[in-house]
Amino acid sequence: MTRRHEERKADAYRKIKLGGLVIKAGLADLPSNVLLGLLMDGAERLRDPDAVEQFARRGDKEFKT
Repeated sequence: MTRRHEERKADAYRKIKLGGLVIKAGLADLPSNVLLGLLMDGAERLRDPDAVEQFARRGDKEFKT
């Protein structure tokens, strides 16, 4: 396979994986503008190391269920 094909394949896999996370979080039915706003808010909160740790713990817990 060409390098371009490998990059496109990796990009598609990444998008599918991210979509799966949206579904697992129960957010798939939100309008796209609401989902983007929610993600942007979360991105701002990630500036706080305590928030990163809190999100990580919650995510770990959800993956175990």
